[in-house]
Amino acid sequence: MGKIIAIANQKGGVGKTTTAVNLAASMAATKRKVLLIDLDPQGNATMGSGVDKYEVPATAYELLVDEKPLSEVVVKETAGGYHLVAANSDVTAAEVRLLDVFARELRLRNALKNYRDQYDFIFIDCPPSLNMLTVNAMAAADSVLVPMQCEYYALEGLTALVETINKLAAVVNADLKIEGILRTMYDPRNRLANDVSEQLKRHFGEKVYRAVIPRNVRLAEAPSFGTPVMYYDKSSTGAKAYLALAGEILRRSDKKQIKTAASV
Repeated sequence: MGKIIAIANQKGGVGKTTTAVNLAASMAATKRKVLLIDLDPQGNATMGSGVDKYEVPATAYELLVDEKPLSEVVVKETAGGYHLVAANSDVTAAEVRLLDVFARELRLRNALKNYRDQYDFIFIDCPPSLNMLTVNAMAAADSVLVPMQCEYYALEGLTALVETINKLAAVVNADLKIEGILRTMYDPRNRLANDVSEQLKRHFGEKVYRAVIPRNVRLAEAPSFGTPVMYYDKSSTGAKAYLALAGEILRRSDKKQIKTAASV
């Protein structure tokens, strides 16, 4: 059964969508079957996957509101080699429509229920706010991957996000946990970045990924070409960093499976 990971941070501009697109592409490059769900009405993950958000026949709106089967909504041809549930401004209306729906926070979980075994990983790109779309993502996910910059305000935002995850776990998804914390836009020459990084490791230990995403021009350029960075410039530090992250997540997953098997 596929693992569902929500990529979320209530603070914007932390590399959330960049992580969603490039991690999905890196996993697909390792021959895993990957689905990326774009729940952000801005549709940046959709455009970054080489899919025109203005021309796509169906989006997350049809999946959540009209309850169309995933097979009728998914885009199978993307620049990153993964499947995609697209988003555009229509998804904004989905949040409003869901307010009057029974069990509205479970729409995404129910939509994925019969399709999990078709994928190794399902990544959900969440909006940079705690709204009904984000709640749907958290209710459907096994865990949350948190991208964050190593700066003072990011620490405050992380504390708030952890509290939110704990509250949602108590209400809509008892199994929800933090998958890992990813340091993004990292500059090792910056003293504050190093200080915050050390604080993160002290407080969250192994939850902090060893892989670090650096500030990289190629990462910033790739979305304008509608492609993940590994297909834009595979030798760039950004491409190598996301491949390293994918490898680290796979190793962690294998370790958990071995521990689970041993305890049975």
